[in-house]
Amino acid sequence: MVASFDQPTTASWTAVSNGLMNTNVSSLAVSGMNLFAGTYGGGVFRSTNNGTIWTAVGLTNTYVSSLAVSGTNLFAGTYYGGVFLSTNNGTSWTAVNNGLTSTEVYSLAVSGTNLFAGTYIGGVFLSTNNGTSWTGVGLTNTYVKSLLISGTNLFAGTDGGVFLSTNNGTNWTAVSNGLTNTDVQSLAVSGTNLFAGTNGGVFLSANNGTSWTAVNNGLRSTQVFSLAVSGTNLFAGTEGGVFLSTNNGTSWTEVGLTNTYVKSFVVSGTNLFAGTYSSVFLSTNNGTSWTAVNTGLTSTNVWSLAVSGTDLFAGTNGGGIFLSTNNGTSWTAINNGLTNTQVWSFAVSGPNLFAGTSAGIFLSTNNGTGWAAVNNGLTSTYVLSLAVSGTNLFAGTWGGGVFRSTNNGTNWTAVNNGLTSTYVYSLAVSGTNLFAGTYGGGVFLSTNNGTSWTAVNNSLTNPYVQSLAVSSTNLFAGTSGGVWRRPLPEMSVQSLSTDVPEQFSLEQNYPNPFNPKTIINYQLRITNLVKLTVYDVLGHEVSTLVNEKQSAGTYQVEFDGSGLSSGVYFYKIVTNGFTDVKRMMLLK
Repeated sequence: MVASFDQPTTASWTAVSNGLMNTNVSSLAVSGMNLFAGTYGGGVFRSTNNGTIWTAVGLTNTYVSSLAVSGTNLFAGTYYGGVFLSTNNGTSWTAVNNGLTSTEVYSLAVSGTNLFAGTYIGGVFLSTNNGTSWTGVGLTNTYVKSLLISGTNLFAGTDGGVFLSTNNGTNWTAVSNGLTNTDVQSLAVSGTNLFAGTNGGVFLSANNGTSWTAVNNGLRSTQVFSLAVSGTNLFAGTEGGVFLSTNNGTSWTEVGLTNTYVKSFVVSGTNLFAGTYSSVFLSTNNGTSWTAVNTGLTSTNVWSLAVSGTDLFAGTNGGGIFLSTNNGTSWTAINNGLTNTQVWSFAVSGPNLFAGTSAGIFLSTNNGTGWAAVNNGLTSTYVLSLAVSGTNLFAGTWGGGVFRSTNNGTNWTAVNNGLTSTYVYSLAVSGTNLFAGTYGGGVFLSTNNGTSWTAVNNSLTNPYVQSLAVSSTNLFAGTSGGVWRRPLPEMSVQSLSTDVPEQFSLEQNYPNPFNPKTIINYQLRITNLVKLTVYDVLGHEVSTLVNEKQSAGTYQVEFDGSGLSSGVYFYKIVTNGFTDVKRMMLLK
């Protein structure tokens, strides 16, 4: 497919989701006049008019991670269901999993009569008969997130870098030299140039992966979920929107869908489709403008947002709180009992929704139908930030510092020992670490639920911290002088025994299911570098528990899922050639 795009400075996007009942779009594919969308939990949808109208075409309630077209055959790779085949544009589907020992299929690629499937931990599988039977072709115990075919070369993007096979998977060679981030989410090719989208930005190889160069100049958001090539245009879909490079990644320009998670691309003629967490969007001109979704939102100065299930909440300056149950298409004011309409912050804890306002904190237990003030002990009622950590609810205030409640806001206690600035703009939780961003005092850390605080401002020359965000390894601070980064404190790892085990092992976490904390034990036969990482079901790294050299022995580490949603997670250990992965379930 080839597309021509002109006038990139006048680009625009239009939401094309009519009939798309599930808008978490993970994959897109084109077959003739048919556009297919694979969704996370809603199966496959088809449009015959460039996305104007969508119709569900099967695999209902299925998590579809990838789509591939070969002639009249449409293949769908799914989580836990393996590969499905449709020969009639999705009207009916047949499971084609004979020989496919791993049914968590994250990527598909077609080359002639060869169909390749990349799986979670099971490596790559090959079918030469449209999925009737499969054979494993290497990269066993590897998480294969993306596959790309370029001539006779088959590339696999994995959580451990890029691999190349020149003989249909019979042999593989690691080709990750220069790839400073090896968590490869996506691959694309343009002529002789190979691009890899990683959790650390975009990398370019002009020699089939022998060496890589980072090409992120101008790429403000470097967590790249998707890539697409159209002529001389290279598009990168990130957690912060779409970026365009016209010079093979040497420099980038932001071209729309700002602050949107762009999960997938497909090009069809002059149309570029983007699948995002909220919708499918269409651009015919490299889009840079948006269509507002403000129907019913009578106050458009939006200070805060929160999601609870299918409900979206907006906190405004003067208009109170609004609820949308249709992804922002329409809004309804929900201010019954809310005596102050300046809403600075939200926090969700199970069925409880908390709102921080200029007159204290309000609690709703019925999705905003009614609100009640919960301010007993809250001596400063200008609440700029809220955060939940286990059974603890924290409130950051203007002039009063941080307050803690252990009973859903019924009572509050000031927890400011060591906090030299009491103007708390932002709060962030990472495991047992609580961070407070203040106005004039920089960032503070508490490891004991606010009982005491320590300033963590080394090299932070701008102490006016307006926002905080946590990644698996870093804390980011948004200040009046830009964004700053610092490593997160190391997790506490306990050595249980120095006796030398007979073998490496990773044990099942306990308790399991858990809420919000669980224990993971592992054994090391020899002294070596150990990395223990937690991933969500999409393969995104959510926490690095261990990343250090450790002596032989038995170890224990605690994982805290307070800041995560309920669901299945995976933890993976890598050390001295030993790799193991186990599942765990967080139930809140």
